[in-house]
Amino acid sequence: MSIEVGSKVTGKVTGITNFGAFVELPGGSTGLVHISEVADNYVKDINEHLKVGDEVEVKVMNVEADGKIGLSIRKAKPQPERPERPERSERPERSDRPQRPRHNNNRSNDRFNDRQPKENFEQKMARFLKDSDERLATLKRATESKRGGRGAKRG
Repeated sequence: MSIEVGSKVTGKVTGITNFGAFVELPGGSTGLVHISEVADNYVKDINEHLKVGDEVEVKVMNVEADGKIGLSIRKAKPQPERPERPERSERPERSDRPQRPRHNNNRSNDRFNDRQPKENFEQKMARFLKDSDERLATLKRATESKRGGRGAKRG
């Protein structure tokens, strides 16, 4: 009997590993049920679900060129029908939607709004250097006060 992808067959568990179970299929071929395909919920220990010698119904998921057969127990079980989702209401086209006024509540831009409208590169660079020097001086004062001041002798 040839094994076809998608078919459901009954097999016998011949071996259990920490990553899955080997199942002997009709015709003598053996396939692997990965631990993630044993049950719908998380399976920590496969021995809680299967024992060697158990008869299980499996679905053939894939057959590789080298003869390896991938099986699934959970997909062989009849899936409960999901209730149909209600129809979604049509969303209006973008142009049909009312337009909201956009407000810029970003306060970080306020410091730029107080300046002269045009500032050339040299003025920007001078302002940057001044701000940078002030920040460095503040940082240096804070660091030196923690170390005990300028050139303080430690005893």
